[in-house]
Amino acid sequence: MSVPLYQVKAEFFRTLGHPVRIQVLELLQDGPRSVRDLLDAIEVEPSNMSQHLAMLRRTRIVVATREGATMVYSLSSADVAELLRSACRILADMIVGQGELLAELREAENRRPRPG
Repeated sequence: MSVPLYQVKAEFFRTLGHPVRIQVLELLQDGPRSVRDLLDAIEVEPSNMSQHLAMLRRTRIVVATREGATMVYSLSSADVAELLRSACRILADMIVGQGELLAELREAENRRPRPG
């Protein structure tokens, strides 16, 4: 029995659902990085970083290559970077919408008669 597509998508988005993993992916948009580079940029314990990288590798969002004794990580696809850019655009639109709603609420509040 195959897994429904919506369930696979939910698992994919759950994988992205941690701030450290998002930070890793954002850093990797600029190109491959070693574990040391990632640790220098993100303040987490090495064991914690290792767990996040393992999850991203298992789901094939990132790929790892060995360069001598160093593991280097990169995005598995340019589509991952595009997804992050799309998320930023969506969030920006949401914030703009919230700002417009806040302005409308304030305007409505200013029009309401004040109790005497």
